[in-house]
Amino acid sequence: MTTEVAVTGLGLVAPHGDDPGTVFDALMRGESALGPVLPELPKPAAAATVAFDESRWFTKLQLAGVDRVSQLAVAAADLAVRDAGALGNVDPERIGIYAGCGMGGAGALEAAYRGAGRMPPLTIPAFMPNAPASQVAMRQRVQGPVLTYSVACASSAVAIAEAAKAVQRGEVDIAIAGGSEALIVPGVLLAWQAMQTLAGFAPGEAASAIRPFATDRSGFALGEGAAFLVLESAERARLRGARSHATLAGWGIGCDATHLTKPDAPGQARALRAALRQAGLQPRDVGYCNAHGTATRIGDVVERNALAEVWGEALDDLRVSSTKALHGHLLGAAGALEAVITVLALARRQLPPNAHCQTIDPECSLNLVREAGEAAPQLEAAISSSFAFGGTNAVLLFRRA
Repeated sequence: MTTEVAVTGLGLVAPHGDDPGTVFDALMRGESALGPVLPELPKPAAAATVAFDESRWFTKLQLAGVDRVSQLAVAAADLAVRDAGALGNVDPERIGIYAGCGMGGAGALEAAYRGAGRMPPLTIPAFMPNAPASQVAMRQRVQGPVLTYSVACASSAVAIAEAAKAVQRGEVDIAIAGGSEALIVPGVLLAWQAMQTLAGFAPGEAASAIRPFATDRSGFALGEGAAFLVLESAERARLRGARSHATLAGWGIGCDATHLTKPDAPGQARALRAALRQAGLQPRDVGYCNAHGTATRIGDVVERNALAEVWGEALDDLRVSSTKALHGHLLGAAGALEAVITVLALARRQLPPNAHCQTIDPECSLNLVREAGEAAPQLEAAISSSFAFGGTNAVLLFRRA
């Protein structure tokens, strides 16, 4: 019999705040956290940043050599563990951390490059991609597997799937799974602008710059933040009297193996089918998709085609939205934040809107959630998709608890 994996803790530090309910309410209202950043850059840039008070988790002494990406991770993981309640008498060796991080400590690296010859001695431990997971492990006293997955935009979705596997196989009793990213620094913004993937916007219009699936979409905006889930077997959760937000019923991970940056519909479709197959569900059983939806000219069409390939005639029954329009693209943390949002959508039976899309591109014909505040009283299952540079595709499928 397959072990059922329960989501018993949710924690985030996101552009809309650090309380999951408050964040979800803001998304349901269609509130954008995007705004102009780094005015010193030669070209205007927009991003979604976090108002973060590190003193809630760190003393000044503890902050030495701890990049913002790790600070956010420590906070979000701590909030997830608190939300999960008393974990019971669990051996620290039976707890694992599975963390996604796309680019590591960008702030530390930026400071080192711009230090006019003075290199901070803790630069290496601050910017290494596994620093967030290690910092969480020290804070939570975790002595089991502490693993980092760096798979671009799919990093934290892959981490959550790998954590669920570990729970199912009995390798750990508790998994703290998610990801963090903090990239709003000049060097990173300039690099993304050079790729011509970031959205353009007129003065005063940064908040609505991201328009997934719209005819006038022009790309995405970066976001920063962290999100973690606590996973454990449904049986363990029941025995300790824990609340289950949802069940992680299936996941699919695969690679396009076609191009480093151009997405591939058949590859995405394989991941979607794998998640459905593992969950034992048919496409018609899934009522909502939190799409990868980066608002790029190519990416949105490919994603629509992948959904159409799998859902077929049932596509019109699948409600779709990309919440990146409101919180930006968190890259390595995107899958985790969007997983939390998807879990909350299931628990509340409400659908966050696909904001700022006035006219749907005919090549992106989907049943988008167009209005804020939409209820979904029959919602039983939902997916969250993360499709990465490098061709890795990850799909998480959740069911109502």
